[in-house]
Amino acid sequence: MDLSQLALPLLAVISVGGVLYAVLDPILAGNSAAAKRKAALETRSPSVVVARGNDAAKRRKQVTDSLKELDARARSKKISFESKMAQAGLSWSKQRFIIGSIVLGIGAGVAGYILNGSPLIAVGLAIIAGFGLPRWFVNNRRKSRIKKFLEEFPSAIDIIVRGIKAGIPLGDCLRNIAGEAAEPVRAEFRHIMEAQQMGLSIPEAVERIVDRVPTPEASFFSIVISIQAKAGGNLAEALNNLSNVLRDRKKMRGKIKAMSSEAKASAGIIGALPFVVAFFVYLTSPAYIMLLFTTTTGNTVLGVCAFWMGCGIFIMKKMINFDM
Repeated sequence: MDLSQLALPLLAVISVGGVLYAVLDPILAGNSAAAKRKAALETRSPSVVVARGNDAAKRRKQVTDSLKELDARARSKKISFESKMAQAGLSWSKQRFIIGSIVLGIGAGVAGYILNGSPLIAVGLAIIAGFGLPRWFVNNRRKSRIKKFLEEFPSAIDIIVRGIKAGIPLGDCLRNIAGEAAEPVRAEFRHIMEAQQMGLSIPEAVERIVDRVPTPEASFFSIVISIQAKAGGNLAEALNNLSNVLRDRKKMRGKIKAMSSEAKASAGIIGALPFVVAFFVYLTSPAYIMLLFTTTTGNTVLGVCAFWMGCGIFIMKKMINFDM
């Protein structure tokens, strides 16, 4: 066979093979590269998932540890007289409070003895005015101040969130609240800035707000600042979520107050009924009702009735008050 006859089919086969190689090689190479990328992702994704899971677990552990630390500190720490005065927004010293209580008790006892002439009633008024009335005033002032703080606190956090999103440092945001917010939020943030000027870091200064305002909301704020300082993260987003939680808690308190208003009205009517009846009996038959105030037996009856009346009011108060 002639070589020229063999060369023609050989060249045709080589040409067809070259065309097929040129067409199929990119496809095969692309499939191989895709397979390699898929294998790399499959080998890498478990480690990425594990790393993200470890970060989330680490953050949850830090939050849990902070909550346990704050709870243990709150349980082990007794509220001192100075702390109660600070929480009530008062600057009284312990000596001034004791002297004022003694003077108030003596004055009430002397006035009761002059008006009634009964030593038993005079001693009772002295104890109530000297021991109970000042403490009731401080506790009532403390609750009222904390309530006002919770009303203004979400707005203060919103100011911090907007400032951080605008690129303002956290310290400047706290300084703005200390100068422009409503009381008592302004006073509490002013204490934070004073502590920072004394050399404390921002998380350490913010932790002090829990001692002056012992509420879960203040604890949440302190935990968010502390966790962000330790682990980093988006502080604006965390504080924005905290603000939403605080507003939801505020709405829930309003719903609870509305639902328990009927029970509170009933308790108020029941508690005031004996005094109203005694007043009308005094208007119609003063000699009949005055036996309770002018005789020893009547005074004893009044004392026993006041004790059981106090127990009933205390029980009704516990039944209609709900804590969040």
